[in-house]
Amino acid sequence: MSSEPNWREYGPLELPRILDAALQAFYENGYHGTTTRDLSRRSGLSVPGVYHYYPSKQDILVDLMMVIIDELLTRSRQALETASPDTRSQFDALVESLLRFHMYRRTGATVSTAELRSLEPGNRERYVAKRDEQQRMLDRVILEGVRNGDFSTHFPKDASRAIASLCVGVASWYQPDGALPVEVLLERYLTIARSIVGICGGTLDGQPR
Repeated sequence: MSSEPNWREYGPLELPRILDAALQAFYENGYHGTTTRDLSRRSGLSVPGVYHYYPSKQDILVDLMMVIIDELLTRSRQALETASPDTRSQFDALVESLLRFHMYRRTGATVSTAELRSLEPGNRERYVAKRDEQQRMLDRVILEGVRNGDFSTHFPKDASRAIASLCVGVASWYQPDGALPVEVLLERYLTIARSIVGICGGTLDGQPR
């Protein structure tokens, strides 16, 4: 990602060839169903060549999942930084960013969700710390909205988890050639997210819908 990217814009995910091979293999066959020989074949390297870069398949999985979660965190921070400072705008920007990520990076998001169980304990702790950082961004916005009266939910932390799950779930079904345009899907799911925190209607980027 460039130094001043637009968090709404997504191009092809550019990964080193071993990670690119791992992304596709883990998505199709799962971590445990993929061998180092599979990764070697997909990446165009010999098996020793793969081991030259990564000591183990576990190291490949960790590196891949960290690349994915780091992009999500970066885009989420940018969404908050560029949104208006009021709570509703911050909420809309963060939820929209989460939705777009799980639409446009659905393969990586799916692998990360499915293969969390495959991380060894120390690696899992590192990854979960980053995932928790992402969740706390949403927690803070919702808690602030409840404090200032913008949101009416009595269960802000539960609402935050529900919205995060809603966004993550998009990766399991979204298809770019589906019947509804991206903006329509975004507005529909933003409306659902707003209703969870106690907003009826609302705006996207300050524009009435």
